[in-house]
Amino acid sequence: MRLLRSTDLALRVLMRLAVAGDSTPTTRQVAEDMDVPYTHAAKVVAELQHLGLVDARRGRGGGLALSEKGRTASVGAVVRAFEGEGDVVECEGSTPCPLISACRLRGALRRAQEAFYATLDPVTVADMVADPTGPLLLSISGRPPS
Repeated sequence: MRLLRSTDLALRVLMRLAVAGDSTPTTRQVAEDMDVPYTHAAKVVAELQHLGLVDARRGRGGGLALSEKGRTASVGAVVRAFEGEGDVVECEGSTPCPLISACRLRGALRRAQEAFYATLDPVTVADMVADPTGPLLLSISGRPPS
């Protein structure tokens, strides 16, 4: 299983904001810190804001901040929100699989996907920035450790 680039970026943005402290970096600053195109970061930040995980303020003195919901968010829930709830394989697409009526693979893949999410569900964004990750994130953001 491979995560979408937007899912990976969403998790990294949440982690970056989790160590921001009182500072409120802009989307552009976060994109630079994560070495990703601004347009990708802006789309991900918009979705994170829609999910209530990030607070974004525009204009002078604006920036991004992790909401309390974002700090305690389950990594599994974030991944589900960005990946969608669909199956790992598409069995009923424009060219349906000829094995669909008797396939055992689909069920096995669905169980594996749920096991993947079940492993991520108890992990929070705050857990993801515990040492040694938090100090490393601070060092790449150019913000001195507090």
